[in-house]
Amino acid sequence: MKFEHLVEINDPLNPLADTISREQLWHGLVLRAESPTMFMPHLDACDIFERESGSFRRRLRFGELVIEDRVVLTPMQEVRFDVPPQGEIAASSLRMIIEAPTSAMLLVRFIYDDGQGEHTDEANVMYDDFKKSAYQEADVDTVRILRQLASEGKLDSSYLN
Repeated sequence: MKFEHLVEINDPLNPLADTISREQLWHGLVLRAESPTMFMPHLDACDIFERESGSFRRRLRFGELVIEDRVVLTPMQEVRFDVPPQGEIAASSLRMIIEAPTSAMLLVRFIYDDGQGEHTDEANVMYDDFKKSAYQEADVDTVRILRQLASEGKLDSSYLN
């Protein structure tokens, strides 16, 4: 299943909404990769290892389930998560891409590929629809958390250094 959607960060037509800078958004997306337990309450632990320039590997623990992935950072543009096949888990990926269609508007495009292809039978189509909804809800929640952190100054360069 491949799935993508956009989450609006800044809406120039809504003057009451707090705006987030591209730099704050970038810091927040990197934070989601480096400290995913802040964003995923069902995640028990995340260990980062094998840091290289522009990437690192992680070991995620969900109870007894352990998943390893690789995170690739393209500064100020994209955070990509690549899960290689392991055990009964197929290869999959998530890309979070910062888009700025205008100077006043920021978006994040979330692109999922679960490595399973498109299903045609009714049961799996329903399951895919459920997964898409869950992904979208989690991504909106991620942006909600980033907005809160930004409003507290926790995504500013001075705070992070």
